[in-house]
Amino acid sequence: MEPVKHWVKGKAPVAVVMISLNEGHNIEDVCKNLQGWAQELFLVDSYSQDNTIDLALKYGIKVVQRGFTNFGDQWNFALNSLPISAEWTMKLDPDERISDELKLDIIRATQEESVDGIEFYRQWWLMKTKFPIKDKVLRVWKTGKCKFTNTAINEHPQVKGSIKLVKGILDHYDSPDLEHWLEKQNRYTTLEAINLYLEKPLADKPRLFGSSFQRRMWIKKNFYNIPLRYLLLFFYYWVWKGLWKSGWSGYASARLWSDVMRLREYKYKEMKRTGQLLAPRTYGPGKADHRVKQIIE
Repeated sequence: MEPVKHWVKGKAPVAVVMISLNEGHNIEDVCKNLQGWAQELFLVDSYSQDNTIDLALKYGIKVVQRGFTNFGDQWNFALNSLPISAEWTMKLDPDERISDELKLDIIRATQEESVDGIEFYRQWWLMKTKFPIKDKVLRVWKTGKCKFTNTAINEHPQVKGSIKLVKGILDHYDSPDLEHWLEKQNRYTTLEAINLYLEKPLADKPRLFGSSFQRRMWIKKNFYNIPLRYLLLFFYYWVWKGLWKSGWSGYASARLWSDVMRLREYKYKEMKRTGQLLAPRTYGPGKADHRVKQIIE
C-alpha cells in the first residue's frame, strides 16, 4: 500500500496522539474523523499484527513502534518523546470520534489564554447501541503541561492549571463486537487483578463523593467488601445508570460489566490461593515494521 506523504492538516492547533495494538478496524474511521481538523496526528504502535500500520501510513500519520509495558508508561513516552510541534495535545483512543460540536468547542477553548486543559463528556456505545451513559474526561492540554499516572491500566492525566469544561461530545464506540470486547476485558482484568494482588496504588485517589473517575477508583478499592455486590452492581447499571432504556443491549451490558468485576475478583483469589502471579496472555507483538521508526529501550 502506497503511503500518503503528508497528513491533511486542519485549523485546530492540536496534535492528536493515539496508542494502538491491532486497531485496523478503527484506524481508517478515526483518521477520516480527524482529517482537516487536527494539525498533527501521531500513533505509538505496540507491534500490531493486523493492518494498523498500513492504514496509518495511508493517511500520513507519524508512526513509531515501541514495546508495551503498561498504559501509563506508554502514554508518558508519547508525551515526552514524540516530536509534537502543535501548541495543544489531545489524547484519543482509536475507537473514539470527535463530534462536530466538540471540534468547534476545542478550537474556541484553545484561544482562551487562561485555559490549560479541556474536558468534556464521552458518550458510550456498545453493540451499535447508544447508551444513556456519559463520563467526563480530560483529554486536551497545552503541550508539555501533562503527565500520566504510571499505572498498568486506568492511567489518568495530571494537568496543572485551569481546566475548562466544554459542551461537545466525544463518542466512544467500545469494540466492534462482543468477541473483541470480551478479549479486551480478559486482558484488562488480568492487569487489574495483578495490581490488586501486588497492592499497587490506584490511578487516582479513591473518593466516593469525588469526580466520576475517583468514584470509580473508590468502587474498585472497596467493592469486594460489599454484600450482594454483583446483584447491586447489575442494578446500578440497569436502573441507576438507565441501561433499561437500551433494551436487550443495555441488559446484556449491565450483566457483562458486573461479570467483569467478578472475573477480576476470581483472578485475584486464584493468585492468593496459589501464591503465583497470573501470566498475561500475549496478543502480540507482531514483527517490526521498518517503514516506521523503532523505539528500542
